[in-house]
Amino acid sequence: MNLFAEFHELIGSILRRIAAQGRLPENLDLQRIAVEPPRDPAHGDLSTNAAMVYAREARPHFANPRQLAVEIAAALADNPDVAEAEVAGPGFINIRVTPAVFARVLRAALEQGPRFGKPALGEAKKLKINVEYVSANPTGPMHVGHGRGAVFGDALANLLAFAGHEVTREFYINDAGAQVDALARSAYLRYKEALGEAIGEIPEGLYPGDYLKSIGAALAEKYGRTLLERPEADWLDEVRASAIDAMMAMIRADLACLNIEHEVFFSERSLTQGGDGDLVAGAIAKLRRRGLVYEGRLPPPKGQPAEDWEDRAQTLFRSTAFGDDADRPLMKSDGSYTYFASDIAYHKVKLDRGYALLIDVWGADHGGYVKRMRAAVEALSEGRTRLDVKLCQLVQLMRNGEPVKMSKRSGEFVTLRDVVDEVGLDAVRFMMLFRKNDAALEFDLSKVIEQSKDNPVFYVQYAHARSKSVLRQGLATIPGIDISSEALAAADLSLLQDEGEMALIKLIAQFPRIVEAAALSGEPHRIAFYLHDLAASLHAHWTRGKDRPQLRFLNEVRTDLTVARLALITALATVLASGLGILGVNAPEEMR
Repeated sequence: MNLFAEFHELIGSILRRIAAQGRLPENLDLQRIAVEPPRDPAHGDLSTNAAMVYAREARPHFANPRQLAVEIAAALADNPDVAEAEVAGPGFINIRVTPAVFARVLRAALEQGPRFGKPALGEAKKLKINVEYVSANPTGPMHVGHGRGAVFGDALANLLAFAGHEVTREFYINDAGAQVDALARSAYLRYKEALGEAIGEIPEGLYPGDYLKSIGAALAEKYGRTLLERPEADWLDEVRASAIDAMMAMIRADLACLNIEHEVFFSERSLTQGGDGDLVAGAIAKLRRRGLVYEGRLPPPKGQPAEDWEDRAQTLFRSTAFGDDADRPLMKSDGSYTYFASDIAYHKVKLDRGYALLIDVWGADHGGYVKRMRAAVEALSEGRTRLDVKLCQLVQLMRNGEPVKMSKRSGEFVTLRDVVDEVGLDAVRFMMLFRKNDAALEFDLSKVIEQSKDNPVFYVQYAHARSKSVLRQGLATIPGIDISSEALAAADLSLLQDEGEMALIKLIAQFPRIVEAAALSGEPHRIAFYLHDLAASLHAHWTRGKDRPQLRFLNEVRTDLTVARLALITALATVLASGLGILGVNAPEEMR
C-alpha cells in the first residue's frame, strides 16, 4: 500500500473531472503533481502542489492557483479517508487523513511483510536494466575508492530489483592496453624473484605491490626456468593471461567480502580478439552508415600548448550532434582504436542484449567522459535507450580524525579488504551509502565501530535488534500471546493514539514512497537516510517510555494494547529489515 500514490491518483481524478467540465485542459501531465509529507508535521499528513503546477493552464477559469486549490480541497474533504483538507499560502493543500487510513497502512505492512514497499509496476513499466559497476583495472587488489563504487552500484541494483525491474550486474574487465602489459612485466619480475634472482627496485611504471609475489611463485611452479630462456614477445601473452586471471580472482574475493557478486564479467580484449570478430569495427561501421563517422581535423583543446598538439586527419564520431562539446576521435595515429571506440563497441554489446536502461557507475575523475558516452549510446540506440552515469566521489580514509597511511600489501593505497577486515562489511556498506554518491566522503575507521547514536550503522541496526527484543519480551511476559502477522493484523489498531506511536506509523507509511523515489532517481542513499530517521523516531519513543510506563510496548494489564503495539513494532522491524536488505546490510536480531 502506497498512501502517497493513492492520494496522487485521488487528486488526479479530481483534476480530470474539472478538465471534463472544460475548466482545465484535457490530457494534463499528472506526473507534475507532487504528493509528499509536509515539511512541518503540524501542517498535516500529506501536502500537494497540484494547484500550483497548473496555474497557467487554469486560466481564465481560475484567476489564481489558490482558487483552484480551494476547489480541489473541497473535493478532497468529501472523501471518507480525509479528515481535513486546508489551503495554505498561494495554493498548497495540506491534508489530514483519518486514523483508519494509518491503521490500513499498518495492516498492509503486516500482511505483505517483506513485500511491503515494493511498487506495483506492472509489466508495462518493468524495465530490463544493466548496472555496470566497479570495472577496476585488473592490476591489483581493490582499494577503498573502488569500494565506494562497488557498494553504491550493488545497492542501486538491489534497489531497482526491489522496485520490480529485471536487473543485470556487470563488470567490465579492462584487460587490453598498456596497463595489463605493465602488469605482465611486473609479474615476470616476481617470477624471477621466486626463482631466486635479484630483481632490485621495481622500475618506474611497473606495479610494486607484494600481492604480485604469489603470482610470481605460481608462474615459477608452472614454468620452472623456461620463461627465462624466451624473449618477452614469446612470454608476454601467457604471463599477461595468468596475471589477469589471478587479479580477477583477487578482485572477486575482495568483492565477496562485501557480499557483492556480478552475473556478467565482460572482457575488453574480446571486443577485438573474441570469436565474434572485430566488434569495434562493427560499431564504427554502424555509426558510419548513419553519417555519424567522418574523416576530419579537430582544433587543439583550449589551454593546451600548440607544440603538444598533433594536427592530422582523424576518424571522428560526430558526438556534437548529441550535445557533446566536441567530436571525438575513434582511431589513434598508429591505427589502433581509442579507448572511446572500444567503449562504444562495449555499449553496443549491451544494447544488443536488449536493455532498456544502461547505468554506469564511474569514479568522479571520469566526469569529463560522460557527455561523449551518452552521445554514443543515443546514436547507437537511435534514442531508444538511455545511459545514466553515476559518479562516485573520493573516499578519505581516517582514523580518529587523522588520514590513514597506505597499505604495505598494495604498495600504493589502502586495500578494501583491510578496511572490511577491520570494521566489518555492514559498517563499510552503510557508511558508503550514508552520503550521496557524488559528494566527497570521510570514512573514519574509529567512528564506524562505536556503539553510540553518533554511529549511524549501529543506530539503525540497534533499532532493528531493539524491535526484535520487544517481540521476544512479549512472548515471555504474556504467555500464549500470538504474535503472528495474521493475529497482529487483526489487532485493534485504533488503540495506537500516542504522538510517538503515530510518528512511527507515519514514517512506516512513507517507506513505499521513499523506495519509489529512490529507484526513480537512482539514489540508494535516500533509503539510508530514511532508515536513520525511522530509527531515531523509535529510539526517541523508547526514551519517553522510560519516564512514562504507560507508553511502553508491553502492558501486562492491557493485553489488547500490547498486541496493538506489538503489531506496530513488527511492522517497523519489517521495514527496517527491508531497507537494510536493499543496502546489503544485515538486520541483526540482537546486538552483541
